[in-house]
Amino acid sequence: MEPITKILENNAAKYGSEVALVEINPQELEARHTTWKEYSLIESSPIEAFRSEMTWAEFEEKANRFANFLLTRNVKRGDKVAILLMNCLEWLPIYFGVLRTGAMAVPLNYRYTAEEIRYCLDLADASVLVFGPEFTGRVEGISDNIPKVGLRLYVGEDCPSFAESYNALVSYCSSRCPAIDISLDDDAAIYFSSGTTGFPKAIVLTQRCLAQSAEMEQRHHGQTHEDVFLCIPPLYHTGAKMHWFGSFIAGGKAVLLRGVKPEWILRAVSQEKCTIVWLLVPWAQDILDAIDSGAVKLGDYELAQWRLMHIGAQPVPPSLIQRWLRVFPHHDYDTNYGLSESTGPGCVHLGVGNVAHVGAIGIPGYRWETKIVGPDRKEVAAGEVGELAVRGPGVMREYYKDKAATDAVLDSDGWLYTGDMATSREGFIYLVDRKKDVIITGGENIYPVQIEDFMRAHPAIKDVAVIGLPDPRLGEIAAAVVEVKEGASLDEKALEEFCKAMPRYKRSRRYIFAPVPRNPTGKIEKPKLRKTYCGDALVAQQVGLA
Repeated sequence: MEPITKILENNAAKYGSEVALVEINPQELEARHTTWKEYSLIESSPIEAFRSEMTWAEFEEKANRFANFLLTRNVKRGDKVAILLMNCLEWLPIYFGVLRTGAMAVPLNYRYTAEEIRYCLDLADASVLVFGPEFTGRVEGISDNIPKVGLRLYVGEDCPSFAESYNALVSYCSSRCPAIDISLDDDAAIYFSSGTTGFPKAIVLTQRCLAQSAEMEQRHHGQTHEDVFLCIPPLYHTGAKMHWFGSFIAGGKAVLLRGVKPEWILRAVSQEKCTIVWLLVPWAQDILDAIDSGAVKLGDYELAQWRLMHIGAQPVPPSLIQRWLRVFPHHDYDTNYGLSESTGPGCVHLGVGNVAHVGAIGIPGYRWETKIVGPDRKEVAAGEVGELAVRGPGVMREYYKDKAATDAVLDSDGWLYTGDMATSREGFIYLVDRKKDVIITGGENIYPVQIEDFMRAHPAIKDVAVIGLPDPRLGEIAAAVVEVKEGASLDEKALEEFCKAMPRYKRSRRYIFAPVPRNPTGKIEKPKLRKTYCGDALVAQQVGLA
């Protein structure tokens, strides 16, 4: 095992002139009212209008230039460099450039509001922020309230006055790899997670965590230099990068697709000769629905080389995978389970040879151990429900500056307690419920307390509780159980209007007007609400019985 930065150096030496990264942005075409298919039929169409690429040598060079620039600004080992970018060719060279200095990369969720950005920058003690044009307004709104962030770098044209131009400054720096020793035990990155309170925790991952994810992913899925990985999820998310790491370690090409329409996914697979695709449940479902409706025709695409479809980030309905394998019978399939605290997916996985057990999250991943424990953290018998715990070289070092939270989930023997309730059957692990109340909709976490606190500000609302309801496409949707004050009136239309002040992805998809039950200590009885409005449907779906 070697630091992740060494892998980039090796790839540049072996495959320097070969393409490492491709960015495809079909949204630019649609802005011109031209479909990708129509565009490709015009012989004179410049492919660079929505497709760009980078070789391994260029990747290495850009990472080194950024690292050397940071060093000129006195960025040193242990400093934190935040990255707030949409998926683009510059994202990964910037990430690796940070790691080359011994500093820590801090990827930020592009959906964060200005206040959430400020909170995370402060929590991580970030001294540098690299951001793109999509975030200019949000960063400008907090620019006077992030005094720790002394260096603000803008990636794009027309640099705003409160930042410095990444392109203008970095391009003149040395392309030689800085002489900084990086070890597996060095801290490498901070990723953000959150519990039921909705306030992010800063997860510290080491170089060993990142290297483990690369070796594990390749061990699970057998990536070779000839494989081409289609990356659709945002790169701030461990689910995207850590799956790509398996191809990265083999020097395989990656394609960054900015968009999730079924036609775009299939056309990218076809034109770029992609062999491996990681999907979220909604994207897989949309592809199948588009095929069934005739909106896309498989005969229009070259898909014979596509060998693996794997999926994760939320409970996976077995019926969806059974349907997928009827349409794509030659595909290998894998389910991947993980947390940011375990360096993303793979600490538990189904395994490509275990398709008969679809519905399970699977078995321990490469170099991982698992156990299911009761409230006393002693193992329960097979078939009993308990909390899933995992141990392996991908476990986080800590929650940054939060010893109490660290001690609550990480014991002295290295076991990470996931907060997910599970059971085992025939050696396979099945998720039953989440100990936390996080709702996962389309692979994104929704935090009920944030929605509840916002909605309680409405003058007609007495109480509110947000729960997840099963949804065939998104896995779950947020539903708000609303108790209206006596004598007041409130309807769904008025609630929808009120909640427009929240980011769209956080809003409830359904409103239920009913009493909100609380126990004698004042806590909302969410299990009772789930039983009332979900029945056993969600549990059955998660353990593979539906």
